[in-house]
Amino acid sequence: MLSTRAQWAAGQPIGELMAQALQYPELVSLAAGFVDNATLPCAEVVACFEQLSADASRLRASLQYDTTAGSRSFREVLAQWAYHPWPQARPAVEQLIATAGSNQLLHLITEALIDPGDIVVAAAPTYFVFMGTLKGAGARVFGVSSDEDGMQIEALKETLEQLDGQGLAKRVKAIYLVPDYDNPAGSTLSMQRRQELLELVERWNREKGALVVLWDNAYQLLRYDGEELPPLSAIEPSCRRFVVELGTFSKSFAPGIRVGWGVVPSWLLAPVLEIKANIDFGSAHFNQVLMEIALRDGLVDAHLPAIVATYRSKRDTMLTALEESMGDLPGVQWRHPRGGLYVWLTLPNAVDAAESGLLWRIATKLGVLYVPGVYCFPTEGYPPQRNSIRLSFGVQSHEGIRRGVQMLSQAIRQTLTATV
Repeated sequence: MLSTRAQWAAGQPIGELMAQALQYPELVSLAAGFVDNATLPCAEVVACFEQLSADASRLRASLQYDTTAGSRSFREVLAQWAYHPWPQARPAVEQLIATAGSNQLLHLITEALIDPGDIVVAAAPTYFVFMGTLKGAGARVFGVSSDEDGMQIEALKETLEQLDGQGLAKRVKAIYLVPDYDNPAGSTLSMQRRQELLELVERWNREKGALVVLWDNAYQLLRYDGEELPPLSAIEPSCRRFVVELGTFSKSFAPGIRVGWGVVPSWLLAPVLEIKANIDFGSAHFNQVLMEIALRDGLVDAHLPAIVATYRSKRDTMLTALEESMGDLPGVQWRHPRGGLYVWLTLPNAVDAAESGLLWRIATKLGVLYVPGVYCFPTEGYPPQRNSIRLSFGVQSHEGIRRGVQMLSQAIRQTLTATV
C-alpha cells in the first residue's frame, strides 16, 4: 500500500537515534544536536509578545494568512540583518523565502530539482538528515573527501569528471555544503576553497549544464574563534543564479519558533513557491512577525553573545576532556572546531563505531550515547568510515560532557583490548 517514496524514506538513522535515547533515558547523550535550554531567549520572546499584544491591529494581522513566500516586511528586515556584514550581497526581497526552519527549504528544493536517479554531491561526512530527504526522493548521493578546511575542491573536481565520463553529467543536479562549523565534522570551508568552488561550478555550468550549490548556513553565527568568512554571494554576487543560500534561527535564537529562510535563484523561485503553496500556503505568519520584532529591536543580536559564550565554553570543556581521557590513545584523533555544536572523532581502523559494532554495545552499557559517524557518509563515492563518531556538546552540562567523554574513553579502551 505504501508509495515508493515512503519506502525509500524508511529506516532513517535520526529515528533510530531518538528511539535509543527514549529507550535509555539514563544515558549521557553526546548525540543530540539540540540547543541548550539555558540559552533559549525567554525574556526576549516575552518582550516581543508584549509589544505585539499592545498593538491590536498588528496582532490581528499576524494571526491571518500571509503570502506563500512569507511576510514581506519580515523578509525586508531579514535581508538587511542577514547580510549586514556584506551589503553588496544583500538580496532583493523577492528572492527570499521564509520557511519552517531551513530543513523545509531543503525539502522544497529537493522536490523542485530532484528526480529518482539524479545525483547530489556532498562532503564526506555530511548532514545525515538531508541525506534522508534525498534518499526519500530517490537521489544518489556521492561523497567527496573533506578535512578541517571543508570539502576538498580538487576531489570534487575529480568526482564531477568521473560522473561526466560515465555519461551522468546531466543527472548531477546539486552540490550540498554546510560551509561554517558543519554538522557533523565541525569543519569550515576555507576562503581559498570558496573561491575555487565558485570557479569550478561556473565552468561546469558553462560546459555541462545547470548545477546548483546548496549553501546551508545553519551554524554561521556560532563562531568561537577565527575570522568570519563570507558567503559565496559576497565573493561573487552574480553566483546568485546558481546558489541557494539557506539560513535559520534554530541555533542562533530558538528552534521552537521554526523560522528559516533561503535566497533562491530567480528561475527556481516560482517552482519552489508552487510546491510550498501545495503544502502550507506559507509558513507560520505569527512566527515571522515575532522574529521581525526580535530583529528590528536588536533582541537577536543582543542575545547571541550569551549563546556563543555558552557553547564556546562547552566546546572547550569537551576538547579538554578528550585530551585528558584519550590523549594517550594511539590512533584516536579529533578536530578542533572553530564554531558550531560538534566534535568529530576518528578511532583506529580496527574499531567499528557503528550501531552494530562492539563499541556501541559497550558504550551504551556504560551509559553514554553518541552518533555513529558512518551515518554521515553518502553511500557512493568516498568510502564510509565506520571508525568515526560525531559528538555534540550542545545539550549536556559541563559535568555531563566530562562524564560522557570519560565513559566513551573507557568504552574505546575496552573495545581496543577486545580487538587485539
